[in-house]
Amino acid sequence: MKEKAFEAALPYTLPICIGFLFIGMSYGFFMSSKGFSVIYPLLMSFFIFAGSMEFVTVTLLLSAFHPLHAFILTLMVNARHLFYGISMLDIYKGHGWKTPYLIYGMCDESFSINCTILPPPDVDRGWFMFFVTLLNHIYWVAGATLGGLLGQVIHFDTTGIEFVMTALFVVIFTDQWKHTGNHRPALTGLGCSLLCLLLFGSQNFIIPAMGLIILCFTMDRRAYHTGEALP
Repeated sequence: MKEKAFEAALPYTLPICIGFLFIGMSYGFFMSSKGFSVIYPLLMSFFIFAGSMEFVTVTLLLSAFHPLHAFILTLMVNARHLFYGISMLDIYKGHGWKTPYLIYGMCDESFSINCTILPPPDVDRGWFMFFVTLLNHIYWVAGATLGGLLGQVIHFDTTGIEFVMTALFVVIFTDQWKHTGNHRPALTGLGCSLLCLLLFGSQNFIIPAMGLIILCFTMDRRAYHTGEALP
């Protein structure tokens, strides 16, 4: 069972492997350029496993300790996982000890695969999702660690390298739009963000936009379960 699940999951994660190795190495180089040893990208990529927040954490580590600011900033940067969580409640349910790791290891790419790909009938979906998540986790840690190691011996101007995360999100959004027939979630996110941007300005719109998006998705989920959802 495990072997079949691994073999089914591996092909879907190989394209992500290429991206994660590159972006992870960029992060490792970035950490090294700021004077951190390789142990930092290794442990942070393993325990935090949130690429965008790991880039932001570099600045937090170099500034004065302010836990409340760090908490709010982390919530803002990774609030999108609240949306993922809502949509994956039923899918991740009932997989025993694997469920906590699936929740912990859920990233943009693992979410994209686990919510859209159904494994073959003879493959357990819980194990399939587990290996998707585990492989992506390994790719990210390997890339960050390799970048940290190479950053000790290769030196270059890293200005703008953190933009790779923004580029990744744009690619993910575009890919989801192309391969998903229902564009309502994407349009909901864009509409709520634009509305809050106009109301609160570019410096203050993120938290209200996240809250509004969560409210819309929660209401839509409730309507779905009561049979009132729009087609």
